[in-house]
Amino acid sequence: MSKYLHMLVAWITRAHDMIMTLNDNFETNFSDKELHFLVIGAVGLMLIMLVYPVFKLLANKNRVLAITWIYVLTVLIVLTFAIEIGQRITGTGSMDFGDVVAGMGGFFAVTAALVVLHLAGWTVKALFQLGRGRRHSPRSVKARGWQ
Repeated sequence: MSKYLHMLVAWITRAHDMIMTLNDNFETNFSDKELHFLVIGAVGLMLIMLVYPVFKLLANKNRVLAITWIYVLTVLIVLTFAIEIGQRITGTGSMDFGDVVAGMGGFFAVTAALVVLHLAGWTVKALFQLGRGRRHSPRSVKARGWQ
């Protein structure tokens, strides 16, 4: 994971250098704040164009939990990095990428446990209904709200 983070930082550094070179070649140089405004605005627009179709597809297939999970994952990544940066600034701990990995591992483990419990509950309900003589396909179980 650390390897990928270093690759990402290297890519961002190259992009930054390219943008600064382009900026130096214009007659009107943009200030640092103007560059941040333009670049983050453009990156945000690209992300919207990439994420919107995925979320729309998930929403149309009634996969709200998947959308929620992606959102929570994003917030947790930002939060774990903010905690590590805060530790570095305040001196209350060491800034360690391993802590970020451990925190995200905890999220994945808890999510996996939730999925297992959810599937076990669904299976018990389906078996209970089968034992009572009712046969429901997964589609009919979902249609009745027993998901």
